[in-house]
Amino acid sequence: MWWLFRAGRTCDLRVGADYDGGSTGVRGGRSRRSGPPAAADDALEGPAWPAERTVRAQAVAELLLNPPPPQPGRVAALKLAGVRISGRLMLSGGIITPYLQLDDCRFDEQLMMQECRAGSMRLVRCLIPRLEAARLTVTGDLHLPQCLIPGGIRLTDAQIGTDLLLNQLTVRRDRAGRAVAADGLQVGQDLDAELIDVTGEFSLRSARIGGRLSLRGSALHNPHGRYALNAARVQVEHTLYLTAGWNAMEGGAGDTRPPPGSATRDFVCEGGLRLDDGRFGNAVIVTRSDFRLTGDQQLSLRRIQTPELRFVPGTPPDGTVSLAGARVGKLVDAPDSWPESGRLSLRGFVYEGLTPLEEFPLRARIAWLHAATPEFRPEPYERLAAALRAGGEDAEAREVQLARQRRRRETLPPAGRIWGWLQDVTVGYGYRPGRAAVWMAVLWAIGATYFAVHPVPHPSDSGYVPHWNPALYALDLLLPVIDLGQDNAWREAGAGQWVASGLILLGWVLATTAAAGASRLLRRGS
Repeated sequence: MWWLFRAGRTCDLRVGADYDGGSTGVRGGRSRRSGPPAAADDALEGPAWPAERTVRAQAVAELLLNPPPPQPGRVAALKLAGVRISGRLMLSGGIITPYLQLDDCRFDEQLMMQECRAGSMRLVRCLIPRLEAARLTVTGDLHLPQCLIPGGIRLTDAQIGTDLLLNQLTVRRDRAGRAVAADGLQVGQDLDAELIDVTGEFSLRSARIGGRLSLRGSALHNPHGRYALNAARVQVEHTLYLTAGWNAMEGGAGDTRPPPGSATRDFVCEGGLRLDDGRFGNAVIVTRSDFRLTGDQQLSLRRIQTPELRFVPGTPPDGTVSLAGARVGKLVDAPDSWPESGRLSLRGFVYEGLTPLEEFPLRARIAWLHAATPEFRPEPYERLAAALRAGGEDAEAREVQLARQRRRRETLPPAGRIWGWLQDVTVGYGYRPGRAAVWMAVLWAIGATYFAVHPVPHPSDSGYVPHWNPALYALDLLLPVIDLGQDNAWREAGAGQWVASGLILLGWVLATTAAAGASRLLRRGS
């Protein structure tokens, strides 16, 4: 191992590894596999390894912390494959200058790397009882793909210079119930945690990610705790993916679609998910996601800020979803995206535009608002109307405002409800102004017909006696402001007096409600 370290070559102790006698008579060279290991070399579930595959943790620490000089023309690096590391590997507070790569290795005890400084490190398919790496500083990449860490990971306040790769990682909770404790973590570029299997809380509070945060196809389980994913105040410069995933090693990666025929797996979150006060530079994408919430567990997106929220989980979450105080540029959803009535909070939710992924009828959208506001609040209706107007759908925006007025009417005292009902029937609270003209025409026709079949009334005492015109007389009675010279020229008696008074009263009601609706329509936001 010492000689191969100085030569920058791999010390491969796996079954069937290439033999390189050289001057040392040890096996080495390049790793012979890129796929899954043979059963005898499986560090995660394989049989116990013989003593000749064991190296002392102290020897590994000496190579990493006090390395010998490399051979001339070589770059020293510690590359181990199929090795059992006995004892506790203590690297806390140390400075690691050589490159570190471990493939299919087993640790007898936890790996201690608190406040350690290193370049890039790559551990693939390794069994690590626990990883303690609080305040770890890595100037390059940190890779832990396909590892099994039954005692949990601690990366609190760690700093990763470029990428943190956790794909297909399996990790279990520690005694405090946390599987991954990474509060305050800083990653220069991407944090890929695709197809991971986590039991316990995955905590990313106040973490800062310079690229994307991808949890495609991951399964987070914490049914007895409050949160399966606790990422309050997280900052992601690009996109958060809570979507289906596939094995990128089989082709395709990053933001690409899965190759044809690739097996995919939905994102599963069994337990609460918290993104409160998160900031996302590009989008939050939630598709093909299964949220299993119990008790007081929530899918909490309170006060998040993102240019786009794509919320199409496939099946509605079976718990509470809160978007209270969130600010979104574009909301992409579908009718079956949201939970049942009483389990959606939109208080203070601001969005600028709507882009339904499939047909979302306006009636269903209004029902969505109604379900999110058990107690009437005008703001959600105003936001929806503003978003529809921004998309050029003025008629739909007026329908939303009309629904708001009808919902508000339910909260008024009896007199207010009667007045509101009159405004609704006559002019649709001003959002259906054509109704006033229809009612006016109907009343005009009724009045003109009545006065045409009844005797001509007596002239008034004004001395002015115009030619009798039943249609013009009925119209003059209905119009409360305009004087056509007929109303005051005749004196009704008996039933005609009651009909004339009724037309005058109905004319004032129509005019008042039409004026109130017109002023409301001009304000556009009332």
